Amino acid sequence: MRTIAEINEKILQKKAVVYTIEALKARVQEVGVTQTAQEVDVITTGTFEPMESSGAVLNLGHTDPPIKIRHCWIDGVPAYAGFGAVDLYLGASQTVEYGSGEVAEFDDLRDARLRSPGREGGGGYVIADLIAGKPVKLRAIGQVTDCYPRASIETTITRDTINQFYLFNPRNLYQNFIVGVNGGDRPLFTYLGPLQPRLGNAVYSNPGAISPLLNDPDLSLVGIGTRIFLGGGVGYVAWEGTQHFPLQKRLPNRTPIGPAATLALIGDAKQMDARWVRGCYFKSYGPSIMLGVGVPLPVLSESVILHCSVQDQDLVAPVVDFSIPRRVRPTFGLVSYAQLKSGRIMIDGRSVRTAPLSSIYLSRKVAETLKQWIEAGEFTLTEPVAPIPSDRTFLAQDRWGAQLNLE
Repeated sequence: MRTIAEINEKILQKKAVVYTIEALKARVQEVGVTQTAQEVDVITTGTFEPMESSGAVLNLGHTDPPIKIRHCWIDGVPAYAGFGAVDLYLGASQTVEYGSGEVAEFDDLRDARLRSPGREGGGGYVIADLIAGKPVKLRAIGQVTDCYPRASIETTITRDTINQFYLFNPRNLYQNFIVGVNGGDRPLFTYLGPLQPRLGNAVYSNPGAISPLLNDPDLSLVGIGTRIFLGGGVGYVAWEGTQHFPLQKRLPNRTPIGPAATLALIGDAKQMDARWVRGCYFKSYGPSIMLGVGVPLPVLSESVILHCSVQDQDLVAPVVDFSIPRRVRPTFGLVSYAQLKSGRIMIDGRSVRTAPLSSIYLSRKVAETLKQWIEAGEFTLTEPVAPIPSDRTFLAQDRWGAQLNLE
């Protein structure tokens, strides 16, 4: 029906017809798949949820005399320095490291924000603060060499006083995820947040039918090089994400019944907006980061509309019991996203309240913002340079601690 080049021409002329994913689903209900496919050029999807497998690459620029950084803390959060002399990687889930050894000397440089009651801090907060233009404290210890004679540095940096500052996220955009519950006798503090004992609550992460990859189940539209909305700026799909598992079991509509495809994303953090990048902290688990990510889906054929017409009642996720401390935990079966969004699901004959980690409101706003960019001719689509692999298996360390036979 169309090519990406033809759609981009319409975008540049500000004539492209763009629907958010929710508006598209409603239109299909009104006029059907065929007519909708004739009308629409681009569909915008979005999500706003915790994505802890994220981080930022920073290049500080050289000091005088130069330093070869080997240990570094930014607002008390360790940044990895095993790259070039002043290249750093700051992980979103890295925790504050005050109060021991070398770091104790950095205690007086803590930002007052981090001393606020209830604020644990962590890499996600530092990244969000930098994107917001706030200053952060940096302390680094160097390896003294003939070409890098400086031994240490203490300074303040902002996004405008460093060279490169970009997000490079190894695993974002889970195509689907689990629902967490706790069948035990004590509260559990998890990456899904607190799970109350005796099935006191159920927490899910994926926003369901508006989620980007559930509307492109076989990743036929999204590939390496796809331009996306990332944190309020322009980003790209860089690679398959870690734990990418496209071979997950699927329903007849091709959507997976649990965690499946993931994507690695990259984007210039200097161009991002603090509204769409926020630090967060899970009690007794650790820090993370909330990200807004939007993916445009070009309407190249009727099959695109057919996949995008999927509703919450057509999508399922497994209910997993976190009280069993194993990699493979027992489940209470599958529930639909329509059931999850109703606020209650039934587990073993009892009604259990549900809550999302993702913000449905902000997920919608991501899709709406991306729609506005495209309609204004400010955001064009890209052809993927390579597909995301569809045959990756999921390997686990079941031999952990066992001795390998290398003969």
